[in-house]
Amino acid sequence: MAASLYVVAGKATDSVTHGFLPAAARLGLDAVLLTDRPAAHENAAGRVVECDVSDFRHIIDRVEGEPAGIFSNSDFLQAPAALAAAYFGLPGKDWRAATRAKNKALMRRHLAALDPVFSSDAWHVPPDAPYPLVLKPREGVASEDVFLVHDARELEMRRADIAARRNDPLVAEEYLPGQLHTLETLGDGRRLHVLGSYRTTLSPPPFFVEERLEWATPPPETPQILAQLDALGVGFGACHTEFVVHEGRARIIEVNYRLIGDHCDFLLADLLGIPLFERILDVHLGEPLSLDVPSVRGHAVAEAVIADRAGVLRAAPGPMELRDGTVRLAYRPQRAVGDSVALTRTNRDYLGTVRAIGPAQDEVEAALTRFRSAHDWTIA
Repeated sequence: MAASLYVVAGKATDSVTHGFLPAAARLGLDAVLLTDRPAAHENAAGRVVECDVSDFRHIIDRVEGEPAGIFSNSDFLQAPAALAAAYFGLPGKDWRAATRAKNKALMRRHLAALDPVFSSDAWHVPPDAPYPLVLKPREGVASEDVFLVHDARELEMRRADIAARRNDPLVAEEYLPGQLHTLETLGDGRRLHVLGSYRTTLSPPPFFVEERLEWATPPPETPQILAQLDALGVGFGACHTEFVVHEGRARIIEVNYRLIGDHCDFLLADLLGIPLFERILDVHLGEPLSLDVPSVRGHAVAEAVIADRAGVLRAAPGPMELRDGTVRLAYRPQRAVGDSVALTRTNRDYLGTVRAIGPAQDEVEAALTRFRSAHDWTIA
């Protein structure tokens, strides 16, 4: 009988469904998916078991025999998965580091000596706060309910608007100017590899929608980010860190202690030409990280197709992979025809993502333009 890998998940994601679960099968593992949303995972490979995945005790209770590993790629579930792995003596993330990464207030407090950033409970912002501020959920994702506010009146208005939709804690942070980058890393608790970096293009303020990510050489300030990750205790498994660089200073925006999403993970695997999902699972199985990260030549982009209105998606292409001259293109939908679309001004407005890899920037950009011109996304 194959050894069992327990994958802890909430909502269904392509990263798990088309990335980690097939990777587990290729490694010869029996994948068991623990989730509080079993209906959402009906197309998942392997056994699906209902579980309150927010509670490490429930995860422990659902594990049978001696598991080979316990793994999660969810922002919200890193700490409970880490605690469950520790219970069984399995390799995993430090639950304290996972908690610090997820809770933006704790992260700022922990990094204050290295990089002091004004951060306050959004309901108790002092009068002398350094506006503009970024108002955001303390443990939010996908740019949901993230706004740039310029004064106390605007803060009050946005805060009340968010509170009408959700009741989780909010923070107000100093706005950090600069070019937005990502840092993609993979570690085994002893060694931390930099896999690469994307340069991110955002929508105009007051929103923070990620419109496209372009592959780029990690900026010279990257060692500053690695020092901050080390201070947080981040060094096991995959991590996706967002940071800005301004006047020689690199400052963390947020740490997502899991693999990058929105199909940039598949682009990363294609770019590096390595079995990325398998290598990530390997460290959770106790394998030492043996990884030569190849240098990447050429240009690559992940560009979101973003809804510009609310309604019903009436027409859209399905998943595909194709070549346009020297450029490899792939499209993966995130909404299906017939889905209702609510305009949120967040990453939840993505209809799909186009990935393109080619030898030069002009060829990639031209191929992306041709692809988008050749397909319709109709909301009515």
